[in-house]
Amino acid sequence: MNLVVRGATLVDGTGSPARRGDALVVDGRIAELGEVETTAGARVLDATGLVLAPGFIDLHAHSDLAVLTDPEHLAKTTQGVTTEVVGQDGLSYAPVDDAALDVLREQLAGWNGVPDLAWDWRTVGEYLDRVDRGAAVNVAYLVPQGTVRMVVVGTQDRPATAAELVRMQDLVATGMAEGAFGMSSGLTYVPGMFADTAELVALCEVVARAGGFYAPHQRSYGRGALEAYAEVVEVARRSGVALHLTHATMNFAVNAGRAGEFLSLVDAALADGVDVTLDTYPYLPGSTTLAAVLPSWASAGGPAAVLARLEDPEALRRIRYALEVEGSDGCHGVVAEWGTLQVSGVRNPELSGLVGATVAEVAATRGAEEFDVFVDVLRRDRLGTTILQHVGHEENVRAIMRHPRHCGGSDGLLVGARPHPRAWGTFPRYLGHYVREEGVLGLEECVAHLTSRPARRLGLVDRGVLRPGAVADLVLFDPATVAAGATFAEPRRQAVGIPHVLVGGVSVVADGARTDAVPGRALRHRSG
Repeated sequence: MNLVVRGATLVDGTGSPARRGDALVVDGRIAELGEVETTAGARVLDATGLVLAPGFIDLHAHSDLAVLTDPEHLAKTTQGVTTEVVGQDGLSYAPVDDAALDVLREQLAGWNGVPDLAWDWRTVGEYLDRVDRGAAVNVAYLVPQGTVRMVVVGTQDRPATAAELVRMQDLVATGMAEGAFGMSSGLTYVPGMFADTAELVALCEVVARAGGFYAPHQRSYGRGALEAYAEVVEVARRSGVALHLTHATMNFAVNAGRAGEFLSLVDAALADGVDVTLDTYPYLPGSTTLAAVLPSWASAGGPAAVLARLEDPEALRRIRYALEVEGSDGCHGVVAEWGTLQVSGVRNPELSGLVGATVAEVAATRGAEEFDVFVDVLRRDRLGTTILQHVGHEENVRAIMRHPRHCGGSDGLLVGARPHPRAWGTFPRYLGHYVREEGVLGLEECVAHLTSRPARRLGLVDRGVLRPGAVADLVLFDPATVAAGATFAEPRRQAVGIPHVLVGGVSVVADGARTDAVPGRALRHRSG
């Protein structure tokens, strides 16, 4: 059925001024914009007082399994997201062999849970085929460098051999040929962290030849953050790959007020001809697993090896020194501040009472030392604990989101009792808090950050804008009321002021309620 959206404020995603008008959707694409006549049999949607914009593109999502198992996917559909980019932070579930998949299901339980599903894919192409069976939103995939290293080298801290490097390059090339848009890294996560700069350059050369981009979670967002950013810029410069800086923050006390230094580095790279973009979420705390703050040497070998070290008194002594005296590389080079690490989810139901408390608060309640509580929780939860890490700075968040190469990305984990509200609230928070309430961005400019800019990074020429011929991935929102319903206390509350969302012209949210449609499909990059 054709659709006429009548009387909307058209914000087209390019940054151009808003204008009043209608939109005609035919066969899943925008056919006309402006004054549209109602044709026989067309459905008419009264959009008076609403903004019609392209659907939002989440450039950093952790919905790798949710898009396969949750047909409603309320976290993203109800905030206007129509496309997500998964395979982030160097760790996901393709390409894999059986051994790597067994490790990843455990290692990523804190990110994605361990749902009961048929794990019947091994390659990137097979994973995308699974998405094509029907999803709430469209899905783009990045080849995860850490997963590739796990398949070829394992989880140990050692250089790859020449033969292993060639095999990793082959896996990346195959993933790109099967439809991946680029490659991600998690350079504070096992085993991606064990790759040196030269190894990253060699893999990124493959991505560059295929016309993809590199999306690294670099080695530090705390002490040494600028050096870590400089390393990945150098990887892009040497390999010729386009660079997308994921969750591009300057966190921890050592980086308060230092966003300008980071942005100067970005601008210098752009001036040198490096193609750089970046994404952020509009919140101060970060989110990861409790095990992620361990030093890299203690994380080597996979979950079983880590748990064994947590029973070894000498290993515990070294871990404690790294966390409380030296500064752990897993904690971004800074000493762990136990009062900033707040439990957001656990696997072991016996630990559910810890959710919402910081490690320091749990220690005070028990009359125990913070480090001992940290180790006890890791052991009893078998490394499955997720946390919020309260280390951000408002002035840095605002400065970075103003940059002309900035895009939106939620980095939202969907599992756990009290996950970060960014999973449900990133896009309406941009529009409500930072546009309407704070005026940090203008409406048209902000919509461009969430639509056409990420589409351009992905090379999607027919999404992210309102124009005739574009795919009708659309969102209608009320600029006077749009807001994130999700809070830190209630992180799974639906967004306010987003009554309609369409994916390929099909309503997935209508009058504020989720329909039963699953029109989302895998988007496939064409290499070369």
